[in-house]
Amino acid sequence: MSVDVHAPFKKRVEQALSDPALGSAVERATRRMVAARAAAMAAVDGERLRNQTRQMKEYVLRHLPELLEELERNVKANGGHVHWAQDGEEANRIVREIALQASVKKVVKSKSMTTEEIHLNQALEATDIQVVETDLGEYIIQLAGELPSHIVAPVAHKRIEDISELFHEKLDIPSTLDPAALCAAARAALRREFFSADMGISGCNFAIAETGTVCIVTNEGNGRMVTSLPRVHVAVMGIEKLVPTVEDAILQLQALTRSATGQALSVYVSMTSGPRREDHPDGPDQFHLIILDNGRTKMLEEDYGEAMLCLRCGACLNICPVYRTVGGHAYGSTYSGPIGAVISPLLAPDKAQFKELPHASTLCSACRDVCPVKIDLPRLLLDLRADLVVEGAAPLPEKLAIRAFIKAASSRESFERAGKLASAASNALASLSGGNIHFLPPPLNAWTQSRDFPPFARTSFREWWQERMALRQRD
Repeated sequence: MSVDVHAPFKKRVEQALSDPALGSAVERATRRMVAARAAAMAAVDGERLRNQTRQMKEYVLRHLPELLEELERNVKANGGHVHWAQDGEEANRIVREIALQASVKKVVKSKSMTTEEIHLNQALEATDIQVVETDLGEYIIQLAGELPSHIVAPVAHKRIEDISELFHEKLDIPSTLDPAALCAAARAALRREFFSADMGISGCNFAIAETGTVCIVTNEGNGRMVTSLPRVHVAVMGIEKLVPTVEDAILQLQALTRSATGQALSVYVSMTSGPRREDHPDGPDQFHLIILDNGRTKMLEEDYGEAMLCLRCGACLNICPVYRTVGGHAYGSTYSGPIGAVISPLLAPDKAQFKELPHASTLCSACRDVCPVKIDLPRLLLDLRADLVVEGAAPLPEKLAIRAFIKAASSRESFERAGKLASAASNALASLSGGNIHFLPPPLNAWTQSRDFPPFARTSFREWWQERMALRQRD
């Protein structure tokens, strides 16, 4: 991985920008998904679909306690077990206890951003339980020892040449650039894992409250294998991943698949309502649903509930000029792109842990325009920036600069004096370099490291306007 996710933010960005292969891979993948989404939404009344889906998700947030209790009742009525987890540590502990009670040695997982969020794999591996990711993208990055770089396409940052080299090293197959051959090698390796696993763990794209059904949406058969072959199935969902009825599930499914991959419907929609019945030949003996908070209630309390409408489709990542330039690992969080820049600080115990992310945006509003539930991401980013300033997370140079500006702008006289001083100083520097300014002292050198700084105008607008008015009066 060319980006060290544990490095400081600026270092991560520098590493991403210095890797042309990463940039081209991300640009190629996102451009393709943007085009597919546009075509899929144009095939239906996309605006109506977005409005209806948002209204349904707003209803869910307004009635969240009742719907969660209804879901719990129906899962239990179906023979399943429901566990409530306040944070990631508690959720991991619950999964470990289930695994230990069932003598689990190997776990196969379907794609799940929520389990990535709580670092479930590491928690299980620390107790000597083998964990195998079975989504092709997740499987690739697990072999590479990396983290997902995209909500929907975890391996969007890799070229086929990288994957070929990885499979040659890890799966001992001949080097090939044939996608079908690479997929066949992964399928053969994963098939052995499915049949030897004791537990399957999945995420949850949405859960239907009225039926107690957990739904996962995939384009590979791995999700269905994970939820039906092992004797124990554990699903992990955030408290917001709810729909009230089956009809609402169909509505959200349309919005999700069209926005995520540009499909009218994904290849698989797997629905689990509990363990296998006595007269059923297939299915797990145990079904456990873990309902996770992990900062989501705090998001509601702090007036960021709109971010919980998110379907995790990744459309905002695909359209974002920042994400398309640096990729997902530069964000240093499970969630990247515009939605990641909002929820990563909010889900963290301390917003300042990801204080740079709300600033990693041009505020161009493209993310809001493609969001299937019309989340106003630019407004949320601005609100977060303001909160971080109030909480004292702004860098000291920035604080000093703002104070200096406030003092200079406190009166007309001081503002004009500051402008004249800036004009004189910048033009003096420009004359030494023959035009624009090529170097400024720290911290202003962050600008001149990548581009020239134009000098301030020799005449201010106010002075120009006064001269213009004086000429008119003479005429």
